[in-house]
Amino acid sequence: MDSLASLLGIDRLTHIVDIGANPIDGDPPYKSMLDAGLCRITGFEPQQEAMQQLLTAKGELETYLPYAVGDGQRHTLNICRASGMTSLLEPDERTLSLFEVLKPLAEVIARTEVDTVRLDDIEELLPFDVLKIDIQGTELDVFRNGKDRLKGAVAVHVEVSFVTLYRNQPGFGEVDFELRAQGFMPHCFAAVKKWPISPCVVNGNPREPLHQLLEADMVYVRNIAEPDGISSEQLKHLALVAYACYGSVDLTLRCIMLLEQRGDLPQGQQRFIELLQGQAPQ
Repeated sequence: MDSLASLLGIDRLTHIVDIGANPIDGDPPYKSMLDAGLCRITGFEPQQEAMQQLLTAKGELETYLPYAVGDGQRHTLNICRASGMTSLLEPDERTLSLFEVLKPLAEVIARTEVDTVRLDDIEELLPFDVLKIDIQGTELDVFRNGKDRLKGAVAVHVEVSFVTLYRNQPGFGEVDFELRAQGFMPHCFAAVKKWPISPCVVNGNPREPLHQLLEADMVYVRNIAEPDGISSEQLKHLALVAYACYGSVDLTLRCIMLLEQRGDLPQGQQRFIELLQGQAPQ
């Protein structure tokens, strides 16, 4: 990654914003970049316990703020038995009944009133390159109230739902429509989550799935079919993120090709191919 960053001539750290930074799902996709000192993180997490974990473990390139990012209105935060299911939306018993393992985890054990803040209105937030977001169903509110800030972003990593677990939760189609309208295109599935429909149990394991789609971590990137609207600096950061976070050699090469065509990266394609020799992406 250091060699690629040097090849690209990136002169500043990639800025990644993580909304819903609760550290419950293992390492984030940007961990390798963070470990290499190639990015800085601004995270948002309104749950006090999760926020304390983030502050205890954070490094010098990480900043965390206790804001609930949303539409700028006051809402009820539904604190669920499983921290990762806490949401500004009320759990939907109808759909949760399809997945008996998830149902007790979504039990609301407390409610508290919180003021949300629009992404466009956060004064402390500097321009960023990547948005990672997982806030249990209200991602669309963030996108609609963050259009100005998102204009500078090259990638959005978002959890989308095919079966909605909360009342009035937007599904995949609505999220996809909004991000396309803001100039992004789908790139890849970073993870696909399936759950068994109750009462079926496979091999005695109530968590072992068959075919039912539930959620996915989906990566959107700037629409590279329309590169005139993407600056050379954006292409450089997209190239690095595509390779370092997702192993997307093809997207990285396309960005480098565009930079070479602009005269911003002489012999870029050949240099990247030489860099790759004997070094497959992780």
